[in-house]
Amino acid sequence: MQWPPPWRRSPLVSATPPPGPTTGLLCPRRVSEAGDSSTEGARTGHSHYVTPAESAMERRSQPFPSLRPASPTNAPAHGRGSDCTAKEPPLANVCRQNYGAAQDPVEPAGRRSASHVTGSSLGKAEVACGRRWRWAELVANSSWSPAGRATEMKVKMLSRNPDNYVRETKLDLQRVPRNYDPALHPFEVPREYVRALNATKLERVFAKPFLASLDGHRDGVNCLAKHPENLATVLSGACDGEVRIWNLTQRNCIRTIQAHEGFVRGICTRFCGTSFFTVGDDKTVKQWKMDGPGCGDEEEPLHTILGKTVYTGIDHHWKEAVFATCGQQVDIWDEQRTNPICSMTWGFDSISSVKFNPIETFLLGSCASDRNIVLYDMRQATPLKKVILDMRTNTICWNPMEAFIFTAANEDYNLYTFDMRALDTPVMVHMDHVSAVLDVDYSPTGKEFVSASFDKSIRIFPVDKSRSREVYHTKRMQHVICVKWTSDSKYIMCGSDEMNIRLWKANASEKLGVLTSREKAAKDYNQKLKEKFQHYPHIKRIARHRHLPKSIYSQIQEQRIMKEARRRKEVNRIKHSKPGSVPIVSEKKKHVVAVVK
Repeated sequence: MQWPPPWRRSPLVSATPPPGPTTGLLCPRRVSEAGDSSTEGARTGHSHYVTPAESAMERRSQPFPSLRPASPTNAPAHGRGSDCTAKEPPLANVCRQNYGAAQDPVEPAGRRSASHVTGSSLGKAEVACGRRWRWAELVANSSWSPAGRATEMKVKMLSRNPDNYVRETKLDLQRVPRNYDPALHPFEVPREYVRALNATKLERVFAKPFLASLDGHRDGVNCLAKHPENLATVLSGACDGEVRIWNLTQRNCIRTIQAHEGFVRGICTRFCGTSFFTVGDDKTVKQWKMDGPGCGDEEEPLHTILGKTVYTGIDHHWKEAVFATCGQQVDIWDEQRTNPICSMTWGFDSISSVKFNPIETFLLGSCASDRNIVLYDMRQATPLKKVILDMRTNTICWNPMEAFIFTAANEDYNLYTFDMRALDTPVMVHMDHVSAVLDVDYSPTGKEFVSASFDKSIRIFPVDKSRSREVYHTKRMQHVICVKWTSDSKYIMCGSDEMNIRLWKANASEKLGVLTSREKAAKDYNQKLKEKFQHYPHIKRIARHRHLPKSIYSQIQEQRIMKEARRRKEVNRIKHSKPGSVPIVSEKKKHVVAVVK
């Protein structure tokens, strides 16, 4: 006898299987699939339905299902003809897969009764049998795979690292995330242009280069020297033979020496800074201690050398106890001897300046009143070569970073930068002064130099530019005789006829003192902006504008007219002459007369 009888069976639990494949979601479980082939249902071919009592006993005999998902290697493979009861996954995992949480496998979520599906009124036993049969078919025919479900799930989530936006201390600034995509900032260039314009204007507003005036000399300052190791110590020699030692930090004179009778023509320090040398119109060379005498002692030189002629300049070797003087000839001296080691001359006119090369220390150069610039090799004790210019050169200065480069201050209002390997053409002609250039000195970086002129001004030139970037002047400052750039590359000193030594900033708008990190960042940012927009007409005009005294301004206009007249005359000569008869000479080669080796 079959249970339930046919007249009480619902359409869901029909004894006759529907047509089609035998494995599906609605396929009833047969006895052969359950593994019991000896029952009557298997012989007759009818489906066997599990009673509630059998279902309860089966649940008691099975172990408690694990909530941990099966590994991919042990995942069951279901399909047509597979053994559903032997390979089905844990019921809790199937419930989680199909219904979102672990459920009782007897009654899945969303299925309260069989009457919900069939719409018929069945007894409790029949409903229980229908639920059991339906759940068994769902488990048997579900394609369960942990790896497959993992690849199908897509989760989007935000991940923020606190190190990117959290301050380390409360004193730090808040970190603001920024997107530098140019498409999101269409007005970036106009905004930077306005910032560059404001930075350029503020630079001119805060351009106050003058720092201090050191007065005390009773005659014009004729020469200056720097201490090689102490930035605050400066030496100066005057036209009355007086030498003073200054402290720039305190801005006062710490020592006064009456060194010579007449002019102090030159002054230099020893490479170690323990002593200094002076030469004057009294034909003597004197060596002095850098430290003053003891209490009650008189000021006396360490050594005194009496020469035969007037010495007009002196310079000390950068590494050895050797110094050079110039006058009628160039003499090389040892500090422990009273006679020169060697004497070198080329010509008959007096030599006004001599300078040692700071890199190739055996090389030295001199300039004479016969318009010559002569280079010497101390190892051979002979001159190497000389270049003859249109007018006389007052002094030269070697570049501290490039061994072959030197700059000459000339009487024709210009400065000439030469490469000693090719003296026939200057590397650059620097033009801005309106009177004779008397002195020149390089910055320790080797990128700029400062010049002193008879036109009562000093100018700062980049080595690769023909025009000056800065001009300093005051109402009281007269003819500037000497100039020096300090060893820290921040300050400039000049000595002039009105007996004063003036201290200037190398960068006119630079803020002195300690800068905070934000000030440094703002300074660097403004500098980059000014470099980026430096060729824009409005910014270029503001950056180049300088106030000049009326005398200098009128002379500039006059020289401009004269230069234009000479250019026009040269163009007319070439225009009305036979082609090739009038050579075209560049501005650099116009002032070089000859090179003699």
